[in-house]
Amino acid sequence: MSIRQVTIVGTGLIGGSFGLALRKQGFTGRIVGCDRPAVLERACARGAIEVAAPQPSEAIRGSQLVLLAAPVLAIIDLVNRLGSTIPSGALLTDVGSTKAEIMARAGIVFVKEAAARFLGGHPMAGKEQSGVDFADPDLFQGAAWFLTPFPGQRIDDGVSAEYLYWLEQMGAHIARIHPDEHDQLCAWISHLPQMISTALAAALVEEYGPNAPLLEAGGRALREMTRTAASPYSVWRDIAITNKKQIQQVLLKLEQRLAHIRQNLDTRDLATEFEQARQLKRIPPRSRGDTEKNS
Repeated sequence: MSIRQVTIVGTGLIGGSFGLALRKQGFTGRIVGCDRPAVLERACARGAIEVAAPQPSEAIRGSQLVLLAAPVLAIIDLVNRLGSTIPSGALLTDVGSTKAEIMARAGIVFVKEAAARFLGGHPMAGKEQSGVDFADPDLFQGAAWFLTPFPGQRIDDGVSAEYLYWLEQMGAHIARIHPDEHDQLCAWISHLPQMISTALAAALVEEYGPNAPLLEAGGRALREMTRTAASPYSVWRDIAITNKKQIQQVLLKLEQRLAHIRQNLDTRDLATEFEQARQLKRIPPRSRGDTEKNS
């Protein structure tokens, strides 16, 4: 194995889970964490990392794999800062929830070496809670892990191939996708559901107040639809900024659909909506229900 040391920059929910999953799957190399001192202390206590290094330039020394597990705008900044200092032969990768702007920045920083130095990624896994205290070694079991390689990038050789091996050992399902296609798809399957949950929960608070016994009375459907409303804005801010156009487009399409339903509550068109909705292929729930939260 060529990966003897891994650096995780950002040891929260995703980064901490990655470290725990590596250990659970038998990785025997060194895992270095980079974050705020208090977070690193918790990550060490949880066993997600074994070496704490608050400064990114120090944390990446000697690593063959560097995982950026931070909010999207922080990842872009880290690519800028670490591009000239990452060890020769090391692979820099990330878990950002949007990909187009990250990949564009990596292309600018690494230029002709981009395909050899950087591999974009995004695990479709998470929880509405954030922080290393909620890290889980089985978080990626059964989850899709999107990879967005550069054109012509060979990811089945060298460090990339070994990285993919560990992702598969964690139970992730790897899918390769173009960054723009990724962002459009995630606007539908991840970002829109979050905005719906947030809007519904905010409307309920405005209508009934935060302490009304709504979830108990509403049953499972309401609980499931509002569960991700507890997700932190600090994560979703960067997603909204870097995928604004795509999110606006899908929100508009949903608004138009809702307006059509509102105008046809007493017509046959409502039945047509229900019939079309029932055509959606149902996906069996994962054994560990979570929501996409990056990052």
